[in-house]
Amino acid sequence: MKKYFFLAVIVALFSCKEEGSSYKTIRGNAIGTTFNIHYSDSANRSFETKIDSLIAAVNKSVSTYIPTSDISRVNKGDTTVVIDAYFDEIFKKATKIYNETQGDFDPTVGILVNAWGFGPEKPVKNLDSTKIKQLLTYVGFNKVRVVSKKVVKDYPEIYLDFNSIAKGYLVDVIGRMFETEGIKDYLVEIGGEIRARGKNEKGVYWKIAIENPNEDGTRSFATVIQLKDESIATSGNYRKYKIAANGKKYVHTINAKTGYATESNLLSASVISKSDCADVDGYATAFMAMGFKKTKVFLEAHKELKAFLIFVDSEGKMQTFKSENFDN
Repeated sequence: MKKYFFLAVIVALFSCKEEGSSYKTIRGNAIGTTFNIHYSDSANRSFETKIDSLIAAVNKSVSTYIPTSDISRVNKGDTTVVIDAYFDEIFKKATKIYNETQGDFDPTVGILVNAWGFGPEKPVKNLDSTKIKQLLTYVGFNKVRVVSKKVVKDYPEIYLDFNSIAKGYLVDVIGRMFETEGIKDYLVEIGGEIRARGKNEKGVYWKIAIENPNEDGTRSFATVIQLKDESIATSGNYRKYKIAANGKKYVHTINAKTGYATESNLLSASVISKSDCADVDGYATAFMAMGFKKTKVFLEAHKELKAFLIFVDSEGKMQTFKSENFDN
């Protein structure tokens, strides 16, 4: 599943720093995007070195863009790799979401993503239905398991790709580090994925804004959200869509069940929960594969999730939808 992260849809509304405030800000680059971190520490400690170390450790474990990472070695058929705690936790979270979404979230779709030219590996030349059918043999997260801290694949060709959940997971890892250090008030944002705890320096819950899907290029906010010890992740991009022959707008997601790009009328999904950012990251990805109607049904059965959706109606017009429990 090709996933687009964008700050155009999620905009963090940080209050201005006051003189003598205990709140600090760290900005930088990580895993191909930017990060913004805000936290309060009366001891005035600096955490840049620890954050850099955590970024490096998660990359070493699950980055498909690093040839020597654990996941890259597993993908190349190395059966001697002993996975670390990062890999193991992501694997367990991915398994849960894979099962709950009946395979709409599938980390083994990477071989198809690569074949279509959207991943870190070379695309398949002259890709046709016969080749796609062959590749589907190697797709299915139920064909992979962890045994004694080693990844066991039913087929050596199976390609694992946790990119659709790893960014949210890195947000969690940094957030947990703050909690271990006794930091109660913080916000960690990486590429639009956010984990917030406590309150900002104004003494109110951290706020973000979600844009209206304006097609004329103007910017306005559909809603402002208070994150009450919650995480939020967004998948999709309503500004980048295709127009079909019938004039309707769609985004395309590689379908792990068919091997082809599926036209989805769900253009963007923002998911909020008190669970980890990795979890809402995975659900947001799954929703893009599900489409609008199936996502609505899923949300009705999962009240622990709140969602703000941008979709295209039967007349081809962009609309927004909030889940019933969306109390912001």
